[in-house]
Amino acid sequence: MKKSILTLALTAGLAAVSGVAAAYDAGDLILRAGYTNVAPNDDSGAVLVDGADSGLTVGVDDNAQLGLNIVYFYDNNWAIEVLAATPFSHDIIVHTPDGNAKLAETKHLPPTVSALYFFNDKDAAFQPYAGVGVNYTVFFDEDFTSTFKDAGFSDLDLDSSFGLAAQVGFDYKLNDNWMVNASVRYIDIDTTANFSAGAAKGKVDVDINPTVVSLMVGYKF
Repeated sequence: MKKSILTLALTAGLAAVSGVAAAYDAGDLILRAGYTNVAPNDDSGAVLVDGADSGLTVGVDDNAQLGLNIVYFYDNNWAIEVLAATPFSHDIIVHTPDGNAKLAETKHLPPTVSALYFFNDKDAAFQPYAGVGVNYTVFFDEDFTSTFKDAGFSDLDLDSSFGLAAQVGFDYKLNDNWMVNASVRYIDIDTTANFSAGAAKGKVDVDINPTVVSLMVGYKF
């Protein structure tokens, strides 16, 4: 998924330099809001306790929230997009030889700034685009479940993440102002979780790298 979305976004960017008709007018502002689902493509390292491999790994489940973005056109085809959302809440799952168990919960905010290129003439109802950008993800409200707290686990902390993002999507204009939007993006999110297990110190590296799907309604000002 990472390679396919990045390749598609880069290919779209190369196509842009050949020149197409204007998609929007410079100075146009679009506000979108709607469903946004974060689906981690997680890849966990081993859970280390005092540096020793415990033989356990972890995973992160999906979550959907209200997504918001603002798009500002600085010429007829190029725009800057800022993605925001209400806080995503995820269960952290530990994988053991005997099965899976809910280990902890965390919340995160993934603000992302992207450069977008829109391909079609501004009078076209269908407005496909591609973009690349940067993401900063901050984790908060990390906490073990009561079962693991009773077992001596505490002080869970997830490092913030900075990485690249790529997306493809489209607006479909319903009239001069209203539109519907769909997009899919890949975000590079990596974190290290640190914790205490009794007197021992533990950590685990997790590549979350989610696919983010959004279905929104937009309004052009």
